[in-house]
Formats: sequence, C-alpha cells, structure tokens
Amino acid sequence: MKHILKILGLLVAVSAVWIGLLEASIVPSSHAWLLPVYLIVSLGCYGLLMVGVGLMFFPTCPQEAQLLHKDIAEAKEFLKKKGLDVGLD
Repeated sequence: MKHILKILGLLVAVSAVWIGLLEASIVPSSHAWLLPVYLIVSLGCYGLLMVGVGLMFFPTCPQEAQLLHKDIAEAKEFLKKKGLDVGLD
C-alpha cells in the first residue's frame, strides 16, 4: 500500500509541475503539451536500460548449478528404479 501512495504522490507532483508550466508560460505551450509523452518515452528508455544492466551483471551461481545437476541425477536414478526410461545421460 505504501508503494502505491509513493507512486500516486509522484504522479501528483509531476502533474502539478506540468500544469504549472502550462499556466506560467515558461515553456512554449506547443512544447509543454508534449512533456507527458517525453516523460513516458524517458521512463521506457530508463526501464530498458535497467533491464540491460541487470542482464549484463546477472550473477552466475556455480554451486547452485552443481546442486541442480545432482538433483537431476538423483531424479533420473529414482525414475530408472521405478522402470521409467529417462533418456540418455
């Protein structure tokens, strides 16, 4: 619930700044009307950047991979004992 309130507060603040720019004529109105579009495009670019950075620095876990291979081998042995063909090793 707190996260939703933070997002709503941010949206209200951004809306207030945008309306203030429209009313004060600091920025030409033709540009001020496009500010929400620029904001959405900027947030999309930021999101893609964060996904890319997360993929570049994705942690590898060799210990977990070994445990997973051990579990797979145990499951294959269990299924072989039950008479199920599990394919090639």
